Amino acid sequence: MLSLKQAREAKKLNQAEAAKVLGISVDTLGNYERGKSYPDVPILRKIESLYGIPYDRFIVLPLDYDKVVNKI
Repeated sequence: MLSLKQAREAKKLNQAEAAKVLGISVDTLGNYERGKSYPDVPILRKIESLYGIPYDRFIVLPLDYDKVVNKI
């Protein structure tokens, strides 16, 4: 499993390049990568295509999600 950031970096793309192809802002992509917001299905499909990875192979939630949830 890869995080969204790892998947993007594996394609040697910076956030600006990836965001442009995906049709979203750099801030939006950054929020997806940090788990502050989550892509909808059409954007997930674009991410799959751009990164060459099916959605079930990358992590959309932050890697420390369990710690965040357990604090609530």
